[in-house]
Amino acid sequence: MKKSLIVLISILALLVIIIGYGISINNKMVNADEAVMSQWAKVENQYQRRADLIPNLVNTVKGYASHEKETLDAVVNARAKATQVTISPDNLNEASLQKYQAAQGELSQALGRLLMVTENYPDLKANQNFLQLQEEIADVENKLAAVRRYFNSATKEYNNAVQTFPSNIVAGMTGFQREIMFDLGKNERANLDQAPKISF
Repeated sequence: MKKSLIVLISILALLVIIIGYGISINNKMVNADEAVMSQWAKVENQYQRRADLIPNLVNTVKGYASHEKETLDAVVNARAKATQVTISPDNLNEASLQKYQAAQGELSQALGRLLMVTENYPDLKANQNFLQLQEEIADVENKLAAVRRYFNSATKEYNNAVQTFPSNIVAGMTGFQREIMFDLGKNERANLDQAPKISF
């Protein structure tokens, strides 16, 4: 009777330890998942900040370069398209992220063309509003590069937890799945720590 009681207590103690360890791993994975979602919110916030600055930039340039209508329209249209494409943090998947990145990439290209056009307008280059907007956009681009890196770092940490033993067992039992990382693309990977060059 005593041996069976000792065995039963030992089994129960082992189960409590295993369950406690599983709960601890689950909590760490929840925290890692929340870190991914938090970093994604920061990515979206910086893209929104850039989108908010663009109408001011377009209006400032418009006063000096009104005949550059095609370039101005391209920026306005790309901004409209980029702000329409959104992703819920719960719905991050490869297809939605690629669509989001494509829209943001179009906006980056249109913005780059607009800033290149301003080279032909010496008065615009000296305009205080334009200089301030140029500085703010450069700041946003730097912050975008940083938050994308932080998002990918948080995602990598989370994905490691989902895929490595023994947390992969808990992940499988509790429904945690691998998250998609932000694809920086060849050009962005090459200039990972640099904002697009805006020079006049």
